[in-house]
Amino acid sequence: MATVLVLYYSRNGATLELARHVCRGVESVAGASAMLRTVPPVTSAVQPPLSAVPTDGPPYVTAAEWSAADGLALGSPTRFGNMAAPMKYFLDGTSASWASGALVGRPAGVFTSTSTPHGGHEATLLSMMLPLLHHGMLLVGIPFTEAALSRARGGAPYGAGAVASGDGPALGEDERHLAQVLGRRIATAAVRLTGEPRV
Repeated sequence: MATVLVLYYSRNGATLELARHVCRGVESVAGASAMLRTVPPVTSAVQPPLSAVPTDGPPYVTAAEWSAADGLALGSPTRFGNMAAPMKYFLDGTSASWASGALVGRPAGVFTSTSTPHGGHEATLLSMMLPLLHHGMLLVGIPFTEAALSRARGGAPYGAGAVASGDGPALGEDERHLAQVLGRRIATAAVRLTGEPRV
């Protein structure tokens, strides 16, 4: 069984909703299972340590889960054309798996949400790809053979996306479909590559 880690940060729920649809896509592939995880928020204020398990929602990802995943879907809201600080903070702490080559040759894809159609979602998707390339991962996108890619308000060939208004998540049918497509594509690659030597 190939495990795809669907790792996200979400503040208002739209990125979490995308993550859940990515999981549905992963679970639709025979021989693949999705593991939904999040990263803790960050703050500049000194606070007591967070519990290892959030009060609600999926648990925080562990270093072991990160390194052991057969595939990865990484999601973050857009912050000025970049990933949100909690996701960047988490990725900055993955140098041990980078040094060991734990993720080399494993498939990965990215997804994001933004509050406006021109809020920098494509730049955010590209920014999330950079650390994955440093980890030696094989990037999976969404081809234009998916007709929804030409209709969706969010998403791009770089990954799935959504434009969510300030009053909460509201993914359209095309955005949900593309998130599931991304999950299926990552899972299909992970199943095919599981057991193959990492190059």
